[in-house]
Amino acid sequence: MTKKYSGRIALLICSLGIIAATVYYWQYLHRDKGLEAFASGNGRIEATSVNVATKTSGRLLELLVREGDNVIAGQVIARMDTATLVADLHEAEAQVRRARDFKTIAQANVAQRQSERSAAGALLTQRESELSLADKDLQRTQQLIDKGFVSPQKLDVDKTRKASAAASTRAARFQHNEAQSAINAALAAVSEAQSAIEAAEAKVEKIQADIKDAALTAPIDGRVLYRLAEPGEVLGAGGNVVTLLDITDVYMTIFLPTSQAGRVSIGSDARIVLDARPDISIPASVTFVSPEAQFTPKSVETRTEREKLMFRIKVKIPQDLLKAYAKRVKTGLPGLAYIRLDSNAAWPKDLPPLVDSKNAQ
Repeated sequence: MTKKYSGRIALLICSLGIIAATVYYWQYLHRDKGLEAFASGNGRIEATSVNVATKTSGRLLELLVREGDNVIAGQVIARMDTATLVADLHEAEAQVRRARDFKTIAQANVAQRQSERSAAGALLTQRESELSLADKDLQRTQQLIDKGFVSPQKLDVDKTRKASAAASTRAARFQHNEAQSAINAALAAVSEAQSAIEAAEAKVEKIQADIKDAALTAPIDGRVLYRLAEPGEVLGAGGNVVTLLDITDVYMTIFLPTSQAGRVSIGSDARIVLDARPDISIPASVTFVSPEAQFTPKSVETRTEREKLMFRIKVKIPQDLLKAYAKRVKTGLPGLAYIRLDSNAAWPKDLPPLVDSKNAQ
């Protein structure tokens, strides 16, 4: 190869390089800066799922829904076998009646012990009066003996009478105290019977609550995603029966690089274009921005060059729109989410129009 020919090749390469640099610089100066006001990422339509589970262990009696059925909050979707619970309820109700009978008997005992205390109190009063009278007689006899009007034998009789009255008084007082102790014991029995009633009633309420919970109801308006059990199966406490999709909480998760994620704020406007409906845009808004960067999942691709660390962004579809088209909501559909980074920027004209009643037909 001659030096002249080599020089021409070098000159041609330099010319091509200059032309390429000039074209790149021109494109950079005349690029569509409006695109910098938006970020986009691929994702799939998702919805919050809720598992309906049993509260207590037992046999699934019947399942009233199938996969794909729409349910409303409070709707009964399954029933557990309550034969054992009903038997336990009858036993607990019998315990309530028995405890009430014991309380009635204890209250009757209180009344009886109070009557005995009243009788003991009357006897004590009588014995105290007799003791007082015997004491006064003894004092008078002592005075008459000193004056020589009565014989010493009379004094001995009065002393014996006073001692007997004092002994009778002590016995009557002991009997009165014993009657009061019996009343206290009877009152304690009444209190114990009342506690037994309350415990039995609490057990009845618990079993009634378990029977009520045996009818499994939908906690939300949603759609049955999976039947996780079938009638006749024995499930443990917390056993899942069905999985529901909350069709009022539908969103798409995308991943954006640091340069774009740093400009996303909660509440930013977004639009979703599904692969199945490229002719419409679904309005949405940003409801979550991950506070930490993470590795990009292998299943996620972005238009920009993949970066090792990305931020997870969640865009949610408005509830009123979801309620209006609840029967048409489907999860798992892939699509593209656009987020407006500059609130003053106009949406690109090449985006399809927003969904309306005609598009939803």
